[in-house]
Amino acid sequence: MHISEFGQHLTRLSLGGFMAFAGVAHLTIAREEFQALVPPWVPFPADPVVVGSGIIEIGFGALLIALPRYRRPITAALIVFFIAVFTGNLSQYTGSIDAFGLDTDAKRLARLFFQPIFVLAALYAGNWFGRRDRV
Repeated sequence: MHISEFGQHLTRLSLGGFMAFAGVAHLTIAREEFQALVPPWVPFPADPVVVGSGIIEIGFGALLIALPRYRRPITAALIVFFIAVFTGNLSQYTGSIDAFGLDTDAKRLARLFFQPIFVLAALYAGNWFGRRDRV
């Protein structure tokens, strides 16, 4: 295994573990915090949105870990998900919502820059920067 393939493999597994952990947190220890991030324009109650996104995140985590052969379509879908949930981060910033210890606009603004990092990690884990013929 080439070093870049090892890095992609490690990134895929780490991202999968992170997504599974975040999904479980949506359903348990951080449920109320996540509810605060659901934008007010979402036409559904916050709790079902948080539960649904948590289940989706657990699914992404499991897929990333268990199905490396399908990492490209999985990471493509994950990137779409990251973009969709970014609205919650924007809502937290624009609404000055305190959650997850982000109690200042500066902290909430800093959080916005993590989503592109997750997108880049998914691109790397899915081998979107490399040759398509590698597994």
